[in-house]
Amino acid sequence: MVRSSVKTIKYRVGKNNYLIINIYQTAEASAQQGNVLASNAATVQIFKNQKRK
Repeated sequence: MVRSSVKTIKYRVGKNNYLIINIYQTAEASAQQGNVLASNAATVQIFKNQKRK
């Protein structure tokens, strides 16, 4: 992966909370001989924070 940019936006409509994640990635691969695969996959994990009492 050559470059990665992640932007998150949180907003609320009524009682519902929404989380938008924008992921922009670029991948590059090269070889002198044979096949090359440039993977542009992303792994996203979302954790909900526990409210403190």
